[in-house]
Amino acid sequence: MVKVCVIGLGAIGNIHATMYKEDPLAQLLGVCDWDKARADAAAAKFGVPAFYDVQQMLETLRPEACSVSTGGKEYGSEHYLPTMQALEFGCHVLGEKPISNEVEEGEEMVAKAKAKGLCYGINLNHRFTPAARLAKKWVEEGRIGHQLFINMSMWIMNPRESSPYFHLKALHPHTIDVMRYFCGDVEAVHCFATKAPGRKIWSTAVFNMKFKNGAVGTLTGSYDIERGHPMERCEVAGVNGRFVIDDMYREATLYPAGNPEKIVYTNPLFGGYREFNDTFRARIHRFVEQVGAGVNPEELDGSGAEGLAAQKVIAAAIESMENETVVYVK
Repeated sequence: MVKVCVIGLGAIGNIHATMYKEDPLAQLLGVCDWDKARADAAAAKFGVPAFYDVQQMLETLRPEACSVSTGGKEYGSEHYLPTMQALEFGCHVLGEKPISNEVEEGEEMVAKAKAKGLCYGINLNHRFTPAARLAKKWVEEGRIGHQLFINMSMWIMNPRESSPYFHLKALHPHTIDVMRYFCGDVEAVHCFATKAPGRKIWSTAVFNMKFKNGAVGTLTGSYDIERGHPMERCEVAGVNGRFVIDDMYREATLYPAGNPEKIVYTNPLFGGYREFNDTFRARIHRFVEQVGAGVNPEELDGSGAEGLAAQKVIAAAIESMENETVVYVK
């Protein structure tokens, strides 16, 4: 059983704490937030002590792992300090996306985890669904074959206005990770964006991508569309077939080349996913499962290095917008 604490008790931090509390492989020891009201409320809810200082919590409870579910500018500016504190203390860390809103901080966190020999993961929960796992199996079995293209889209309504690139940095760690999960590293990016009426930020964007394996792809994302409709779609095609995933866990369909029969996975009515929070449950369970088993940190599923790779694609997309050119990912 992995002894864990949660740092940052907003809405997402409460989901993390709930999943740890329910998971038979984890023991929730305590919660920490600089906002005393939030920390105290979470402590009462989960029956654990509240702390308002990360270092004090680490030294008092000595957890084996921590979730860092803080927020900040572009949802990522407050991840760096508590992550570095936890890693320095010797804790494995599961951080929220984005790894950071600044690539340089992400690089430092990944390097610190590597130097300490610790597991550092990011909550890239969209890859942890049964539909995504099955599609990955189809890829590994050669049912797609030589990859030709990937089309990815995701949209939600988020009226927040912060930095010009808030939408790109905050939403697309998920979509880019899914694309990389199936197609590998991105080599080059060309990005266009627009602002919906009344918006001050770049709230809808299209990325054109070239992958190192030779495949090409597009990513369309928006913070301007209500979630009452389907919100996510991924299509991967190759010389042997094509698959489509609808709404991350709802359905996955394989279309074999030259065969009119298709294979369909549908989320079960009984025993399947009931809501988006189930993706958190699957991701967090996998993290404590791997930490408890003593996995090699380099083999961690949804690692900090993968979160950083996604953020570098976003940085390249922003550079592309600013310079109106194709940018190669560094």
